[in-house]
Amino acid sequence: MAGLYAQRLAELGYVTITADAAYQGASEGEPRQTDKPYYRIEDIHGMADFVSHYAGVDPSRIGLLGICGGGGYSLAASQTDKRFKAVATLSMFNSGRVRRNGYEDTQISTIQERLRLASEARAEEANGGKVLYIGDQKLTDAQIAALPFVLYRQGFEYYGKTHAHPNSSSRYTMSSLLDLMRFDATDHIDLIDKPLLMIAGSNADSLYMTQDAFSKATGTSDKKLFIIPGATHIETYWVPKYVNAAVNEMRSFFKRTL
Repeated sequence: MAGLYAQRLAELGYVTITADAAYQGASEGEPRQTDKPYYRIEDIHGMADFVSHYAGVDPSRIGLLGICGGGGYSLAASQTDKRFKAVATLSMFNSGRVRRNGYEDTQISTIQERLRLASEARAEEANGGKVLYIGDQKLTDAQIAALPFVLYRQGFEYYGKTHAHPNSSSRYTMSSLLDLMRFDATDHIDLIDKPLLMIAGSNADSLYMTQDAFSKATGTSDKKLFIIPGATHIETYWVPKYVNAAVNEMRSFFKRTL
């Protein structure tokens, strides 16, 4: 979906760049699917480095769009990287909060146990043993239908079936939890002092994360929460009327701020 939104913004005249995370997709890096906030945020700084020197780009007019987990990492990167003159998120997913507390904060009681398992996994890797992974389940249609959250049900369909990509995987190293579980996209969010646009669907069960971040972004008075009526989290990725609504809002926002 990053490619879709990059294409739509390019059609509006913007130079756009997307990239696979350092340990995922077509990027290199071992162990595969390492998912640590530091690396994800550094990826965003690196994209700013690259695009700043790209022919035709005005480095004083760089905007940042983060989608889902990338939205959380974009909030974190833009707290300190003042090259970004405007920041937008779509269906923002606060990876640290969810890995720590569970989705909709349903796993708070198991935090210490999961940290213990992550610590043991790190020790196993350090000793040259097996790399342990989370999130690589292969579910049947019946199992998908029984999942408790709309985001997860539609996510398995989107990433695993309708929009599956051979280089894409939902799994990540268990040892990554040592870093993910102490991260939160809203820590120091008051450092964002640039225009901020946050977009989410009214029917998204992830909406609580966007609302929480928006309320804590007190460092800027130029901020807007745009709700797409009827859209769920995953539907903002591909349903034409919801994509159009998001792009139209981004068009107005980036035209004004960049």
